Amino acid sequence: MRIAIGCDHRGLDTKQLIMELLRAAGHEVSDLGAYTTESADYPDIAREVATAVARGDFERGILICNTGIGMSMAANKVKGIRAALCCNTFMASRARQHNDANVLCLSTELGPELTGDIVKAYLNADFEGGRHQRRVDKIMALEG
Repeated sequence: MRIAIGCDHRGLDTKQLIMELLRAAGHEVSDLGAYTTESADYPDIAREVATAVARGDFERGILICNTGIGMSMAANKVKGIRAALCCNTFMASRARQHNDANVLCLSTELGPELTGDIVKAYLNADFEGGRHQRRVDKIMALEG
């Protein structure tokens, strides 16, 4: 799977951990920033990753900031994006199964083991379609 990943300045360590996990699992990963601990504005990084996913350059995106909230809010402003802030594996699986989430947003505060488990749950779950497709279509219609 082709995955775009990005973070703000606080998410560098978490991003590195996730990139290692993804590459070990055989995924192709593109790092779209930030690259240093110098202050970075999360909406800029969210726009880069979300736009790349919406264009179809990547199948999924992953965004990391201190809480994950800002990244998810910013990414969801990009047409075609369904970004989900997930704090546990259940949320990550359901985000894919029921909402066809194409961007996963994470907090830096989850710890390495839980972060890895959430990423795996998100990537291993498939959209179930059926009644959920109708709901996803309604979400997408909200974009106007």
